[in-house]
Amino acid sequence: MSNRLSVVSPMLRRLTDERATGVLIRDHGALYLVDGQVVHAEAAAAPGLDVLTAASGRLRATDWEDAIAEAGARCQVARQLVDSGVITAGELEICHLGALFDAAFFTLATRSGATRFRYGVTHWLGPVRPVSPGAVERESMRRVRLLNSIWPHPEVDTAPVRRRPNHGRAISPHRRPLLDLADGVRTPPTIARELGRPAFNTLVEVRRLAAEGLIDASAGVPGAGVRPPPPAEGAVRPKELSAATAHEPPPAPDSALLRRIREALEAPR
Repeated sequence: MSNRLSVVSPMLRRLTDERATGVLIRDHGALYLVDGQVVHAEAAAAPGLDVLTAASGRLRATDWEDAIAEAGARCQVARQLVDSGVITAGELEICHLGALFDAAFFTLATRSGATRFRYGVTHWLGPVRPVSPGAVERESMRRVRLLNSIWPHPEVDTAPVRRRPNHGRAISPHRRPLLDLADGVRTPPTIARELGRPAFNTLVEVRRLAAEGLIDASAGVPGAGVRPPPPAEGAVRPKELSAATAHEPPPAPDSALLRRIREALEAPR
């Protein structure tokens, strides 16, 4: 994971101005747009909405299967989940925004590879809470800055991590499952998927643990286990469905809601 965010702003601005519908594809993920707004994101490193809701017990695999069978071809799976009564619109919106920002971060935070856009492609989930591309980029940049303020060695994000002796220090219940999986083989994204936790959440905790000397990277990350100086002040995977559809202009994102999600996800445990 790079210490800096990849620059794709010119293309996103153009797509926003065009009110484009389609998918922006990068090496590590994809952003789905409807009328120039981001409605979904996917990344190999980030557990999907189905994985996260199943791990939390909010939805079952059969809930997803039934909704996809009923509404997948129409790209209205989210609406079907709500209409069937298995989840409320508000609950789905909160879960989806967390998953969207998680996957968007991994999609945008790499500086290598080509970027391309396929017009007319829509995601099988359908719109839940559209977010402006500018808000997605700003949130991704904020996350990069947060990670670097905790532990400025991005190599630990993708390398196998290994637990170190804690010398009698108390380990919180939230941290214990993560440390139990830090076996020198699993990477942070693998751990996130096995725990059913957001990947960025897991990166934050991994960098905190590295800064505290409680884990290091098997691949020999420089400085792992040594606390840096303080920062300066300052599950179901259906195949992709494609269709060209028209939508009404999406509503503006609720900044207060996004802030509450952010604070809940990143609170120290």
